[in-house]
Amino acid sequence: MDIIGHRKIFYAISGVLMLTSIAVFALWGLRPGIDFTGGSIIELEFSDVRPDVEKLKSATGEWSGGTVLFTPTGERGLLVRTKHLSDEEHSELLGLLDGGEERLFVESRFDSVGPSVGRELRNNSLMSLVLVISLIVIYVAWAFRKVSNPVPSWKYGIVTVVTLVHDVLLPAGLFAFLGHFYMIEVDTLFVTALLTIMGFSVHDTIVVFDRIREHLKAARGGDAFDVIVNKSVNETIVRSINTSLTVLLALLAIFLLGGESVRFFSLTLIIGIVAGTYSSIFIASPMLVTWHKFGVDRR
Repeated sequence: MDIIGHRKIFYAISGVLMLTSIAVFALWGLRPGIDFTGGSIIELEFSDVRPDVEKLKSATGEWSGGTVLFTPTGERGLLVRTKHLSDEEHSELLGLLDGGEERLFVESRFDSVGPSVGRELRNNSLMSLVLVISLIVIYVAWAFRKVSNPVPSWKYGIVTVVTLVHDVLLPAGLFAFLGHFYMIEVDTLFVTALLTIMGFSVHDTIVVFDRIREHLKAARGGDAFDVIVNKSVNETIVRSINTSLTVLLALLAIFLLGGESVRFFSLTLIIGIVAGTYSSIFIASPMLVTWHKFGVDRR
C-alpha cells in the first residue's frame, strides 16, 4: 500500500475534520460540568413512570434555591443539576420533586462541588494537558536523539505533538456539538479520557517511528527516505489496527451496556482512539516525509 504516495488525500481528510472541529469549538465551546463550575447534581431513578419534565419544572419554578435543570436518562432516570446545595436545600428540593407524596424515586447519586474547587479542578486539568504535551515532546526527541539523518530527532517530537492535537481536537469538537444541541457536559472524566487518548496515540506513533529508525540503521543511505517510511508503515499497520480494535470492542461494550456516568467517557475514548490510530498511520509518518522533502527542495 502506497500510503506515503497518497499522503495528500489523508492530509485533506484530517484537515477537513480538524477545521470542522475548530469551527464548532470556537462557535459553541464546551459545556463545563459541575466539576469545573461548581454546583450539585442529583441522579434519580423512578420506580414507575418518570414524570414529565415540564411538570417537574413547574414544581420547582418558585424554589428559592435557584434554577434547576432536568435531563432524562434511560427509561426512568433523571439528572437534576442546580447550584451548590446545602443539606437543607437538598432535602427541600427532593420534597418538591416528590410532590409531598410517597416517594416514587430512589436517589442513586448526589455530588456537590463548591465554586472554588471547580476553578481549581479546571486550572489543574489545563495544566495537566500542557504538561503532558511538553513531556511527550521532550521524551520523543530524546528517544530518537541518535536518529539525525535525514530528519533531526526534534522533528519526530513536533510531528508527534501535531498528531496529538489532531487526536484531541476531534473529540473536543464532537462534545462542543453535543453540548450545544444535547446539553452534554464535560467534566474531569473527559480530561482523563483526553490524557488516555494522548498516551495511546503516542504509543502507536512511536511504534511506527521505531520501525523507521530500525530501517534507517539497516539501509545506511541505500534507500530513499520516503521508501523506508512507507515500508515501515506497512509493516506496522496491521498491528496498529488489531490493537485498536481490541480496545474499541471493550469500549463499545461499556458505551452500550455501561451506566450513564461512564457512557460519554467511553465515547470520548472511542473517538480519540479511532483518530489516534488513523493519525499514527496516515498522518505522523507521512508528515516526516513531507517535512524532509520541503527541506530538500529549499536547498
